[in-house]
Amino acid sequence: MTDSVLLYVALCASAFLAGAVNAIAGGGTLLTFPALLAVLSPVMANGTSTMALLPGSIASAWAYRQDVAHPPKLLWWLFAPSLVGGLLGTVVVTRTDEKYFAALVPWLILLATVLFMMQPLVAKMAKSQTAGGDHSTGHLAMLACAQLLVSIYGGYFGAGIGILMLSSLAYMGLRDVHQMNALKAILATLINGVAALWFAMEGKVEWRFALPMAASAIAGGYLGARLSLRFSSTSVRKVVIGIGLLMSVYYMFKQYSV
Repeated sequence: MTDSVLLYVALCASAFLAGAVNAIAGGGTLLTFPALLAVLSPVMANGTSTMALLPGSIASAWAYRQDVAHPPKLLWWLFAPSLVGGLLGTVVVTRTDEKYFAALVPWLILLATVLFMMQPLVAKMAKSQTAGGDHSTGHLAMLACAQLLVSIYGGYFGAGIGILMLSSLAYMGLRDVHQMNALKAILATLINGVAALWFAMEGKVEWRFALPMAASAIAGGYLGARLSLRFSSTSVRKVVIGIGLLMSVYYMFKQYSV
């Protein structure tokens, strides 16, 4: 009984911290996914983590909705690739032998950590863009293809998709940072939403963990937003990066020492 209570406390604490760091700097999946890996199979941990953090993603998308109200063209071009790619990635991870995903876990955590490390560079690049916001059909088609690839990865694992989306939007010449963040939040919600739905349909969500973790993540997100000015995002980022690197090394050692 005590072990069960401690397990829930630990998982809810990871979700609470994930919600808080998502509000301040991002990277919450690097906290919830490894925590769930301690008690669930890799794919089940992936699905449960996605479901647990989905409400916070929806809240972020809702908060940013006004920033895409005036130029919605990009959103409509990227809407379908996000849904299709997110679904494809989730189908692959749930319908293939779990040993393949398990083998990739250390590398996926490492990739997500590296992407998270690149966040300041991507943000700086986005702010330095001077290109206009109007794009040709060919330009938009290229962006849609890039979004499809990002979404497939997002459905398969998910951590770091925000950085990938900001990178592709910046490379394509988008210069309005608020619009970029709004698009990122809404598209990430589409990807995570379709992924969470498919995970649930496939029975890859442990609801007894996902629901209390979701509530904890919402509480953490609220507190993180309220206290964001008191904490340096750089300090929070360093902690998350450190955890990500440690977890990737741990799972590499665990996998290759067998």
